[in-house]
Amino acid sequence: MNGRTTRRGEATVVDFWAPLRRSTQARIGLGHSGDGMPTGERLALREALALARDAIATPLDLPLLRDDLAAVGASEVYEVTSQASTRDEYVRRPDLGRLPADLSGLSQGRFDIGIVLADGLSPRAVSDHGALMVGALLAALPSGLSMAPVVIATNARVALGDHIGAALGVDTVFVLIGERPGLSVADSLGIYMTHRPEPGRADSERNCISNVHPPDGNSYAAAAATASRLLGSARMLGRSGVDVKDTGADPALEG
Repeated sequence: MNGRTTRRGEATVVDFWAPLRRSTQARIGLGHSGDGMPTGERLALREALALARDAIATPLDLPLLRDDLAAVGASEVYEVTSQASTRDEYVRRPDLGRLPADLSGLSQGRFDIGIVLADGLSPRAVSDHGALMVGALLAALPSGLSMAPVVIATNARVALGDHIGAALGVDTVFVLIGERPGLSVADSLGIYMTHRPEPGRADSERNCISNVHPPDGNSYAAAAATASRLLGSARMLGRSGVDVKDTGADPALEG
């Protein structure tokens, strides 16, 4: 049997879980010390809880994010916020995070694609991955499509993108949002695509690409390729959501 071994007197103990730990960030096979967890695992759990709380509470550094976006070719950027005025209210009132405070600063046009960077429940995910994911999308989406200015949305839920997309006049909106942090990952980014966005769209009318946080999660290139395929299907069908399927090969399963 594979795995590291330890010696306790004359007995040899095989760590059955060691090979599995190398392929997942999940907490498995933690062991025990008496009837409790080992001290190291207990401390690691407390650290993970602290990181998750910090990921939710730490606000976006908007000037830095603007600079990062400019570096990937997104120099025209709008900023909006939801009706949740504080992070505490945002966490307690999800409904307010779905509604815009004021969209009068957005210039309506006619665009094929809109991209919204929403802090969601992990602004850290947007800080770490948002601009690079935008750059990957800009490179992967079909050429010839018109792009609206990128919008940074704070205290935002996914459905806020419907209001933003409608205000900009886009055919399809991609909402890149910080996913709820867990005890293994605190900086995971999700991508939600809605074709013909308008207020009142149901979750079943969106497509989601989750778990974007290289090197352990989906890569930017893989997520962007999936987004491009979903976009092509949505434009062909005239809708997004449960009727749109990604039939592309998963690079992680090839070879």
